Amino acid sequence: MVTEQQLLDFMRETAYKPMTYQELEQHFDIEGASEFKAFLKMLNQMEEEGKVLRTRTDRYGVPERMNLLRGRLQAHAKGFAFLIPEETGHPDVYIHANDLKTAMHGDTVLVRVTNKGFDGARLEGEVVRIVKRAVERVVGLFQNYESYGFVIPDDKRINRDIFIPKEDMHGAVTGQKVVVHIVSYPEGRAAAQGMVAEILGHKDDPGVDILSVIRKHQLPEAFPDEVMAEAEAVPDSITEEEIISQRRRDLRGMNIVTIDGEDAKDLDDAVYVEQLPNGHYKLGVHIADVGYYVKEGSALDREAYARGCSVYLVDRVIPMLPHRLSNGICSLHPRVDRLTLSCEMEFDEKAKLVKHDVFPSVIRTVERMTYTNVRKIVEDEDPEVSARYAYLVDSFKLMKELALKLRQKRMNRGAIDFDFVESKVLVDEKGVPTDIIKRERTIAEQIIEEFMLAANETVAEHFHWLRVPFLYRIHEEPNSEKLFNFMSFAANFGYVVRGKGNSVHPRSLQMLLEEIEGTREQTVISTMMLRSMKQAKYDAEMTGHFGLAAEFYSHFTSPIRRYPDLVIHRVMREVMDNGGALPEKRLEQLHARMPDIAQQSSERERVAVDAERDTTALKKAEFMLDKVGEEFDGIISSVTSFGMFVELDNTVEGLIRLSELNDDYYHFHEQHMVLIGERTANVFRIGDEVRIRVARVNMDEHTIDFELIESKSRHNGRDFGFDIRKKRGRGGFGAEGRGGAGRSDYKGRKDGKGGRPGERDRGGQPRNGGDTDRGARGGRSDRLGGRDSRPTERFDRGRRADRPAGQGTRGDGRADRHAGQGMPGAGRADRRTVTGIDPAEKQAYEQYGASSTQQLRGGYGRDQHQHEERLERDARYERHNNGDAVEHEADAFAGDWYNQGEFREQQRGRRGRKGRREEQGRGVNPYEKSSSAPQPRGKGGINFGAGQGNAERPAPAKKEYDDSNWVDRLISDAEQEADRPRSFDFGSGRGGYGRSGGNDQGGRKPGRDGGSYRGSGTSGGKKGRRTTSESGIFIGEDAAKARNQGESAHKAARQKGKANSKTAKFVRKKR
Repeated sequence: MVTEQQLLDFMRETAYKPMTYQELEQHFDIEGASEFKAFLKMLNQMEEEGKVLRTRTDRYGVPERMNLLRGRLQAHAKGFAFLIPEETGHPDVYIHANDLKTAMHGDTVLVRVTNKGFDGARLEGEVVRIVKRAVERVVGLFQNYESYGFVIPDDKRINRDIFIPKEDMHGAVTGQKVVVHIVSYPEGRAAAQGMVAEILGHKDDPGVDILSVIRKHQLPEAFPDEVMAEAEAVPDSITEEEIISQRRRDLRGMNIVTIDGEDAKDLDDAVYVEQLPNGHYKLGVHIADVGYYVKEGSALDREAYARGCSVYLVDRVIPMLPHRLSNGICSLHPRVDRLTLSCEMEFDEKAKLVKHDVFPSVIRTVERMTYTNVRKIVEDEDPEVSARYAYLVDSFKLMKELALKLRQKRMNRGAIDFDFVESKVLVDEKGVPTDIIKRERTIAEQIIEEFMLAANETVAEHFHWLRVPFLYRIHEEPNSEKLFNFMSFAANFGYVVRGKGNSVHPRSLQMLLEEIEGTREQTVISTMMLRSMKQAKYDAEMTGHFGLAAEFYSHFTSPIRRYPDLVIHRVMREVMDNGGALPEKRLEQLHARMPDIAQQSSERERVAVDAERDTTALKKAEFMLDKVGEEFDGIISSVTSFGMFVELDNTVEGLIRLSELNDDYYHFHEQHMVLIGERTANVFRIGDEVRIRVARVNMDEHTIDFELIESKSRHNGRDFGFDIRKKRGRGGFGAEGRGGAGRSDYKGRKDGKGGRPGERDRGGQPRNGGDTDRGARGGRSDRLGGRDSRPTERFDRGRRADRPAGQGTRGDGRADRHAGQGMPGAGRADRRTVTGIDPAEKQAYEQYGASSTQQLRGGYGRDQHQHEERLERDARYERHNNGDAVEHEADAFAGDWYNQGEFREQQRGRRGRKGRREEQGRGVNPYEKSSSAPQPRGKGGINFGAGQGNAERPAPAKKEYDDSNWVDRLISDAEQEADRPRSFDFGSGRGGYGRSGGNDQGGRKPGRDGGSYRGSGTSGGKKGRRTTSESGIFIGEDAAKARNQGESAHKAARQKGKANSKTAKFVRKKR
């Protein structure tokens, strides 16, 4: 019988062409009715799961061979999403909100790649099919509308409210947090429908906040009865017979200790160090043998697999295993016998590993030590604590000595060590936060950290060379583009990262961290470095750990709280019991299961980290709730285009919005990460000390707003060499309105030039006195860089626009001006696509992403979420870091992709509404009424010949054209169209193909979107009219004439070097 993998491998072969099920049956020699029935069942199931596709001719193939990708959606609160492909190494694919169909965050979908970015790496696509729904339950705020209700999801990535019929409200009232079970998913304009499954309580009730986070992330609390029954059957002590029968090494006579935090209960690791007669160090790391009690395939094992890891929230722990195991027989309590797996290592005087051994053992720890007491012994030399543990003092000093040598050796090989400050929120018995304290990283924490790293590396290498299936912890090298962006960012502060091309050894990055230690830019450079790296994850193949500069690494030391460690323990025991090898059949079983365990464990780890961050941010906001109006000292931790983040001494972080800075108008300089005052030249930069007042606390978003009282570190922009002056601008062309108003310099020394006159209009007037952001009279509120006479609140909108240097305003909202020079309106709008931007802007985009140049987006530049919020805070203003020093979540979700998402939304220009135009210049809106007034013809346009229409011609097929060879494509299409019958009745006017979409003979043809075409000629005595196809091309009857005209115009355009001819392009008409 053919297997699923065999079928997929066959379909992925280069020579494979889609086959029918009969052809597949013949190829695999399937005989017998039962075998054929099983084959069809497997084929249908694979089709439902999206692993294979069936064409219209009932032929089967794999998605990747049909320009389709299968993967998981990661949505964003602003509506767009990215596909995370299942295909290893494939770049993520951006999906516009209009192309998501009804897919939701987390869904498994099939996506067709529709466009490749100008750099070839940034892909764009559309959802073709939803394979599997991920969202089954939603936690949110209930709103009652009498005959029906809606639930607003807490997870902003689910941007559709859930409709609740009256009969499914189940007593919920407005203001309550509820859990909703999805009954039907959104379809077309219809919202998703659900029923209230659980009422958590009013949003302000004690405990509801944490409970909402637990339900939001679907964290399991209570264990199933079957699991609890197995846990109760586990003995709470061990016998001598067990020790002897399992041939465990007896280490109960050694001074082995545990070192943990004061509130730790699951003690799964213990250590011992002694100095050998030859001067070497002998280190023993002993880990609880959880795999002995949790058998593979048992109810305990299945539950541990589903949970993945323990989750440590602010006020509780959600364990991976029941407390009877995690806090009982598997916890290494002092002075009781416990079964363990031990890794003993011998290091020479330079901390080089010279010998190691891995074996099952039994231990009896002598003390339950805390980090605080160990620090008092080895660092503070506290006499009282030293006297209490006098028989262990020498051992602890030896531990310190070895740990420092191991650390130095690790740093020398290039391991990266991020030293971020972490905090802990203390709560009372009701869950109310009482204090926030910093978590110190003392020598005691470093001792355990270094010993666990050494054991993990040793175990990983040991079993790698045994060639047995294993789970590894890997950290891939950073993406070359992100690494280059970081190196450029660091260079702005005067730091050079050594490397070859786009490849950097981790040692170079660690050297940079050492160089910036103690400087005011340490935080921002460390954070940006962390963002440039990929996430660490679990994998069945060992590819190395970049952050640790280690060739082999695994997680072996925490089997009570991490499922991969538990799996590793079972494999280790099985290998040791079988003399270092496994039977072939068992090897195949393990090889098949390890990738799935790695993926599941990585996903559950991310869920746990998200939940922990959510509860921490929630409680920090609650802690500051009664401190509104109070003043604190803080340090600027981040600077963005919409404000600056200030971190207080207790690690609480809040935002000072630009709209709250009333002493000046500030500009954001992204390369230097500073805000500079336009009038005073005052500078705010990272590391500056400020005095703030707590202004607002938003408990729904878990955010805090500050007001600036005093800056203790005043700088002047000129002191840093910043040129805060801008050149005199020039107004834009008008389109049935006045020209744009000119722009003066910041100090008002010079007036800007008036705008050039539009068609039948007078030019704009210059402005005096440095009124730098006045829009053209009569202009629209959405024009690039202008502002409405009655602005509305949107994000942190200031009163003036951040416009590029020397750039005038647009007349009547129809023409985008570029670099100080307006462009004609009426269909000749500069659409600001990738191919149409200024070379300097394009270079900035390629290097830093769309957010580096605010020219790429209209409106107020300060309104846009810059990368400080997008990458790290995710609208919660919380810095992301976790236990693994080199792991980071932000890149997985947004990263530079947020920049791309914003940019693609502008590029596609599909968010317009009737009677309005998109911010980025869409030409003339197809829904505006046509004007009979003649319009200027676009430069670089090509006219295709005139001809008489014929009503029998079928509609031309829709085509999209790229910008690289559009003329050749049009010529080819003209030849193909010549022999077809004509379909529309139109006049003899000639349609223009250029930036303006102009008309030669009195007609009017809209620009960007394509729309109605009105010819001035006659056909059968009547005015002709045709509706443009998606390409918006008018093809005359005489194809040869059209070709000659096209070639002539193209050659002329090239000779004159007109850049605009390269950007001419129509998009498909409004659906």
